[in-house]
Amino acid sequence: MPHRRVYGFRSCSAWTILTAVLASGGLCLLQAATVQPFSADISHRARGVFPGEAVLVRVVPSAPVTEIKGDIFDETIHFYPADGAAWEGLVGVDLLVEPGAYDLTLLMRPVGSAPVQRAYPLTVAHKSYPTRQLTVAPRYVEPPPDVSARIAREAQEQQAIFASASPDRLWRGPWGVPVSGRATSAFGSRSVFNGQSRSPHSGADFRAAEGTPIVAPNVGRVVLTGDTYFSGGSVILDHGWGLYSYFAHLSKISVEDGELIERGQTVGLAGATGRVTGPHLHWTLRMNGARVDPLSVIELLAK
Repeated sequence: MPHRRVYGFRSCSAWTILTAVLASGGLCLLQAATVQPFSADISHRARGVFPGEAVLVRVVPSAPVTEIKGDIFDETIHFYPADGAAWEGLVGVDLLVEPGAYDLTLLMRPVGSAPVQRAYPLTVAHKSYPTRQLTVAPRYVEPPPDVSARIAREAQEQQAIFASASPDRLWRGPWGVPVSGRATSAFGSRSVFNGQSRSPHSGADFRAAEGTPIVAPNVGRVVLTGDTYFSGGSVILDHGWGLYSYFAHLSKISVEDGELIERGQTVGLAGATGRVTGPHLHWTLRMNGARVDPLSVIELLAK
């Protein structure tokens, strides 16, 4: 549900000008002119402001601006021109963010005036995610000791990617699903394998038979391809500004590192590689490091 707030403030002190002219032998005082204070209409839209959700923040300034940036959860939020005079920015609420009140600090740069700053409140509500109990073969619970170095190396490489943010926004327009199959497991659910609890599920799984084409949900640059221990055939797309798509368990990879991929372009084929029990697609979305449900982004940016 959309939420809206209007802020009015001055980017400089209000001023008046009195002009005196000499006309027809007399002194005429003309009316004073007043500069209107800068204001901004700020609102947000989301399925809900919960851990694991994306939030679309919209700013409509009363005068032209050259830039809008935000800061929340110790991350920079970039805003881009949307329709009309509006600017929009995506905020990712990480899966493990504690419920509570947080301020999105906005810095706006009006044309020809000093920058102005305002805080916009976002209240993160509690959300319970399901837990599932599974009994699986022991090899799916504890990896053998001889692969521990490989697992650590791959995790470090991926975290380094997600911790960075390229300076340009590559994605444009609406987002699509990478495969036609429906999502089969809830984002954020926690699995207990053979009595041992695991980390929350930080992506969305989709039904996909072996060999099903997997396509890019939006424009992105390939920053990782290859085989990883847990995820098998893997592709990471950098959509810009700290937004990444991670596709796992592919049976074939159809792109190369550094390649710019268009929305709808095939990046690989679905499979059952890595530590999985059957073919499907796992899609993780990272937003400035935050683990968010990819389906929340699709819903917000479906226009």
